[in-house]
Amino acid sequence: MPVTIRVFDPAMCCSSGVCGPSVDPELARFAADVDWLQKQGIKVERFNLAQQPAAFAAAEAVKAALQRGMEVLPLVMVDDRVAIEGAYPSRETLAALAGVLVMKTDGATSLGSTCCRSSSNVATKGRC
Repeated sequence: MPVTIRVFDPAMCCSSGVCGPSVDPELARFAADVDWLQKQGIKVERFNLAQQPAAFAAAEAVKAALQRGMEVLPLVMVDDRVAIEGAYPSRETLAALAGVLVMKTDGATSLGSTCCRSSSNVATKGRC
């Protein structure tokens, strides 16, 4: 069964944070990585605290994390489990969380859509 990646973003001006006159390069990179992951067939949902506060209130794990402060945002969940707090993951980390096989070839990273998951739906980082 495919996983669902859910990203709980801090309050931003738009859903991806890639808007306005000065775009944070980290947000632009992450938006491109999310787009890439979705093209691999992985469901990714993003929630912006400013625009979708009900999604934060509905997720028990997110509410519990926010008890420690806003620095836990962004928060990335795989299905219903918190995977990352306080940072946007790299494309390679997103691939691993989603179970997309990451293969090394000729010194370059090749990211494919071959699934490689353990029973807990957490990637085994390409070591199948």
